[in-house]
Amino acid sequence: MASATGSLRSDIRFLLGDEERSLRDIDPQMTVLEYLRLDERKVGTKEGCAEGDCGACTVVLGEPDDKGGMAYRTVNACIQFVPTLDGKQLLTVEHLKSTDGTLHPVQQAMVDTHGSQCGFCTPGFVMSLYQLWLDGGEDDRGAINDALAGNLCRCTGYGPIIEAARKAGGVAANDSAEQKRRADIAAKLTAMVADEGTLALEHPAGRYFAPRTSDELAELLVAHPDATVLAGGTDVGLWVTKMLKRLDPIIYIGDVADIQSVYETEDALIIGAGVTYSRAHEALGRVASDVGELVRRIGSRQIRNAGTLGGNIANGSPIGDTPPALIALGAKIVLRMGDVRREVPLEEFFITYGKQDRVAGEFVESVIVPKTKNGLVFKAYKISKRFDQDITAVLAAFAIKVDDSGKVSEFRAAFGGMAGTPMRAKKCEAALIGKDWNEANLNAAQVALANEFEPMSDMRASKEYRMLVAQNLLTKLFIETSAPDVATRLVGKEAAHV
Repeated sequence: MASATGSLRSDIRFLLGDEERSLRDIDPQMTVLEYLRLDERKVGTKEGCAEGDCGACTVVLGEPDDKGGMAYRTVNACIQFVPTLDGKQLLTVEHLKSTDGTLHPVQQAMVDTHGSQCGFCTPGFVMSLYQLWLDGGEDDRGAINDALAGNLCRCTGYGPIIEAARKAGGVAANDSAEQKRRADIAAKLTAMVADEGTLALEHPAGRYFAPRTSDELAELLVAHPDATVLAGGTDVGLWVTKMLKRLDPIIYIGDVADIQSVYETEDALIIGAGVTYSRAHEALGRVASDVGELVRRIGSRQIRNAGTLGGNIANGSPIGDTPPALIALGAKIVLRMGDVRREVPLEEFFITYGKQDRVAGEFVESVIVPKTKNGLVFKAYKISKRFDQDITAVLAAFAIKVDDSGKVSEFRAAFGGMAGTPMRAKKCEAALIGKDWNEANLNAAQVALANEFEPMSDMRASKEYRMLVAQNLLTKLFIETSAPDVATRLVGKEAAHV
C-alpha cells in the first residue's frame, strides 16, 4: 500500500466496560450485538428488529473528547460493526451496577417507578436513561421524550419510564469523581491506539480499513474504488442484517479526524462528511430553525448519534430528509478523488434514482450550506405517519423573499418523496418569481407543481396523496409568510427543536 496510509494495525482495540479488548481474526461485518451475545455472553443487549428501530439493543459508546474527558452517546448495537469500536469504550447494561451489586440510579429508578413488565426492552431503556444521566439528567418532558423516542415498549407504557428518567436525575457536571473517571478512561483509550497506524483487517469474509486522515481515505478509495464507504452504518448496517449482503472491502470514515469538523465562515456553514446528525444539529438550526427541526426528527437519538449528513447525501435516497432542505438553501458539496476536489451544487449531484454525480473512488468530503440573509425566509415541512422516527412520505423545503412591494423576488422550492431523487420544483418557482405573493399566484404555482412531478404510490402514500400534500404545503408556506400569527403546526420548532 502507498505511503500515505503509513503503518497498519490488524487488531481492534477498545474497552468493554473497563476491560481492554484486542480482537483479531474477526468478520468485519459482525455486529456489536452479535459479538456481545455470542462471544462475550452479555445477553442483556437484545435483538428486537435488527434494523435500528426498536432500541432493545441500545448500548452506550464513549470516545475521548477534545478536553481530556469522554463524550458518550447511545447507538444501536444491531447495525454497528465490531471494528467501529476501535478506540472507544463500550458500555452495556451489565456494566451499570456497582461491584457490591448496588443498582445504578437509573436502574433503581426503573424499579421504583415500576417501569418494566416483560423486561425485554428494559435494558435498552436503561441505557438510554444512563446516557441521559451521564449528560446531567433531564426533567423536561420534551427532552426526555426525545431521548427515549428510539426505544419501544409493548407492555408498560411510557409514563413510568418517563418518571424514572426524572427520578434518576443525573451526574453533576462538577462531580470530581466522575470527571476523574472520564479522564482516566480517555487517557487509557488514547494510549491504546496512539501512533499505531491505520486499522486494516484481512479476513476470509472480507477486508476492512479505518483511515485516520482524509489523505489516507482518498488513497484507499483510489486503490479500492469499489469499496463500500461506511459512516454511521444506519443504512449500510441494514444491507447486512436485512439484505444479507457481503461487503468487501469496507472503508470506515468515522475515525477520519479532518472530516469531523463543523465551522462557520461569514457566508456559510461547512460540515465535514463524517459529522453526525447530532453534532450538526445545533449549527444547522442556527442557519435555519426549520432545518434544526428536520434533523431532530431524523430517526431516533441512536440513529442521529451514528448517521451522518454526508452519508445521507452520498446514498442518494429520494426520501432522505436533509437533501431537499439543503437544495432549497443552495448548498454545495465538495467531492474528492485522490488529490482532486470539485464543488458541485447539491441539486446537480442527484441524477436519477440510484445514480449520483460521483465516480468510483470519489467521495463526499464536506457540505457547504449558505447562511440565510437579506430577508430570505426558509420553511421546511416533513410529512410522515408518525412524528418521531418515521420515514418521510413528502418533504417540502422553501426559501422565499418577498420585497417591500409584495412581490416574490427570490424563491427556491425542493421536494423529497415526489420523484426518483430529491428535486427542485423549477416550474413552480417560475410561476412565482417576480409575481405578487397572493392567492391567485399561489394557485398558479400549485398547478405548475402538478405539471412538474409524477410521484409514485407505495406503502407510505399514494401518488394522489403526495401531490395534494405538496400543493397544500405551498398553501402552508403562504399562510406562514403572510399571516404568521395563524397557527399552522401541531408541533412547532419550540417543541421539536430540542
